[in-house]
Amino acid sequence: MLLAVDVGNTSSVIGLFDGERLAAEWRIATRFRTSDELDVTLRGLLASRGIATDAITAGILSTTVPPVQQPWEDVLERVAGFAPVTIEPGTRTGVAVRVQNPREVGPDRIANAAAAAATVGAPSIVVDFGTATNFDVIAADGAFIGGSIAPGLEVSMEALFARAARLGKVELIAPPTAIGTATIDSLQSGAVYGFAGLVDGIVGRLRAELGAPDCPVVATGGLSVLIAEHCATVTSIDPYLTLTGLRLIWERAIAAA
Repeated sequence: MLLAVDVGNTSSVIGLFDGERLAAEWRIATRFRTSDELDVTLRGLLASRGIATDAITAGILSTTVPPVQQPWEDVLERVAGFAPVTIEPGTRTGVAVRVQNPREVGPDRIANAAAAAATVGAPSIVVDFGTATNFDVIAADGAFIGGSIAPGLEVSMEALFARAARLGKVELIAPPTAIGTATIDSLQSGAVYGFAGLVDGIVGRLRAELGAPDCPVVATGGLSVLIAEHCATVTSIDPYLTLTGLRLIWERAIAAA
């Protein structure tokens, strides 16, 4: 079984693949942990689902947080018995990266491109709702050609609460109407419907520049289910798209070895 780990700035998502099937998935907070701490955490997660560590035969890692890369590589090698595939410059991902500086592109965006091309086709666009809201554009030949990066919903709301003394934190849910009649539902309206409008506006521009006005748009990431259903341009939601991309890249890297 393949253990795929996507480490983001806020959360780390761990997926266990049995062939092409995602058999289990976990989400933990991203913070620096030693290899020993990660070992205990990972084995505990596996045990909670009744999965023996000797069932793990391979690993793949994507991280946008450099300080945690080595501990994760160490623990994946301990558990799987082999060094993991780490997505970094030089890794054979099967995704051409046609931007000014390919080394700047986050590995999660490359994984998204690989998964989108394989699942919904190309050209296509991925909207990844995380600490930042990433818009990943995939050309007709499956290449990653850039996109857009906006602040994430939670980051934006935290900034608002920190700067506005009379506004308190609210639960991030969609209110029944866009016209809020109280501060709470007004904040929720601005957050949910405001970000839905941001998504539709940027996607419209990206589609126009791509010359593909009806291309598929896949939403992924932790807040994808909350926001995407209110977006007119999103055609599908796949919370585990990045994990699927990691599996595909692992398969390609192994085949090319």
